[in-house]
This record gives sequence, C-alpha cells and structure tokens, in this order.
Amino acid sequence: MQEGAAATESAPGSRGLLYRAVEAWAILGGLILLGVVLMTTWSATSGVVISRPLPGDVELTEMLVAVAVFMFLPWCQYTGANVTADIFTQRAGPRAVAVMSLLAAVAALAFSVLLIWRMYAGLLDYREYVETTTILHIPIWYAYVPALASLALLVIACAGSLRLAFRDLRAAR
Repeated sequence: MQEGAAATESAPGSRGLLYRAVEAWAILGGLILLGVVLMTTWSATSGVVISRPLPGDVELTEMLVAVAVFMFLPWCQYTGANVTADIFTQRAGPRAVAVMSLLAAVAALAFSVLLIWRMYAGLLDYREYVETTTILHIPIWYAYVPALASLALLVIACAGSLRLAFRDLRAAR
C-alpha cells in the first residue's frame, strides 16, 4: 500500500477527519489493551499473593484483545502500515508499484466488505441465541458491536486507500 497515505493526502500539519477518526479509534484500542494488561497483572498478582485472582479475567482478556485487534485494522490500512512484500516492488517501476497498490486496495476493500457482512451475521446469531461467557455471563454479542464499528471504519479507510491508489496510478503514467 501507499507509505503514509494519510500523511500525503493533506497539507503538512493538517489531518483530515478520516485520519483523525482512524487515529482516535486505534488509540482507544491501545487503551483497551493497556486495561487488559493492568487487569491481567492485578489478577496474577492477587492470585499469587492472596490466592484470589479476578474471576473471569481470561474471558475479559479474550473479548477485549479481539476488540482491540479489530480497532487497529483501520489505522493499519489507512496509514499503509500493513505487512507488505517488498520483494515484489523492490525493482519495479513507479507504474508497476501503483498497479500493485491499486490491486491491494481493491482486495482490502473486498475483504473488509466480506468481513463486515459475515461479522454482522455472527452478531445476529449471537443475539438470537444469547450465548454468554461461562463465568461472568457476558453476552458474546457485546464484543461484536465495537468489532463491527471497526470494520465499518475499515471499509471507509479501504475506500480512502483505493482513492489514493487511483491518484497514484494516474500520477505514475
């Protein structure tokens, strides 16, 4: 993908609304992970010291880490921070790189639409059958809500990446 696509899109020092939304969402995901680390530390320490770990800490860790990972996806897409195989672009010209970026942006958009569609179907199933976690009895569908918000933001970020890839392809002619 484009290196720092969001940074090159606007004038230096100014960030677009999409960039700020994606950035804030990723920061919130980081804060959730920090909370998981603190909770896990507290649970492990209290388990060793007073033999009373936090009940359901593993359930919360599973749910919250999954949510946080989804929250990072739009940032990775929009800033071009996804894993790339530079071996294919190392000796390629600007036009070939632009074509590969365009193909990658189309694939990312297609996969993000597929993901949001199937995750929404999963949310509906979990809401209908009300499956909960074992210890805390938290409905599993709760984790789907921020994951779907993340995927919606990912679709928008992929569309933005696609727009930038078209721009880069036109410039590479």
